[in-house]
Amino acid sequence: MTIGDLPALNAVLNATSAILLLAGFRYIRRREISRHRACMVTAFLVSIAFLASYLVYHAQHGSTAFPGTGAMRPVYFTILLTHVVLAATVPVLALISLHRGVTAQYDRHRRIARITLPIWLYVSVTGVVIYVLLYQVYGA
Repeated sequence: MTIGDLPALNAVLNATSAILLLAGFRYIRRREISRHRACMVTAFLVSIAFLASYLVYHAQHGSTAFPGTGAMRPVYFTILLTHVVLAATVPVLALISLHRGVTAQYDRHRRIARITLPIWLYVSVTGVVIYVLLYQVYGA
């Protein structure tokens, strides 16, 4: 694997995280606590792997300019801006949510998880969208 392969790996890790988050949500709705916990802990670990890969890539490669023009340009940058701003909150929210769940603070866990899940899911999905736009549609 080379540095050039990391954006695709990052997209796979983001997609995996999104799938695990949705599965975890489904399991908690079914009161399958152990499966919920397994999905959420795995989503957290996958997100850590993503963050490590993302940091390595950007430390070695730097930024990638968006080559698109026209109407797609403001769409891309709107998605990117919201993604980046919300991504900064995910590690803190995920750690708090995970801690409260693992330490059986279920009422407090539920309250913050209702905030954490949609933000984390949005960040995971838009990470894939950004990859597709940047590397697949516009071939950066």
